[in-house]
Amino acid sequence: MKSDIHPHYRPVVFQDTSSGESWITRSTIETEETITWEDGQEYPLAKVPISSTSHPFFTGTMTIVDTAGRVERFEKRYGKRKRQTDATEE
Repeated sequence: MKSDIHPHYRPVVFQDTSSGESWITRSTIETEETITWEDGQEYPLAKVPISSTSHPFFTGTMTIVDTAGRVERFEKRYGKRKRQTDATEE
């Protein structure tokens, strides 16, 4: 077997930046930050903008998560979104 060709598989803490929820799982993701977990040990920290705790499909609520100014760029380019109206209002 060739040595040093596989990524390092280790416990990593993932944190949802929208809801603040955190969980620990195993991953090969490379991170710069670390966090002290509930067990007192330090683990790499990976921040994610959306997870199952904040995604509209799982929560049933519609929220716009704009992490890189995409909404503003879209509205600047194409104009503001228009509100949809029911066909019965016309």
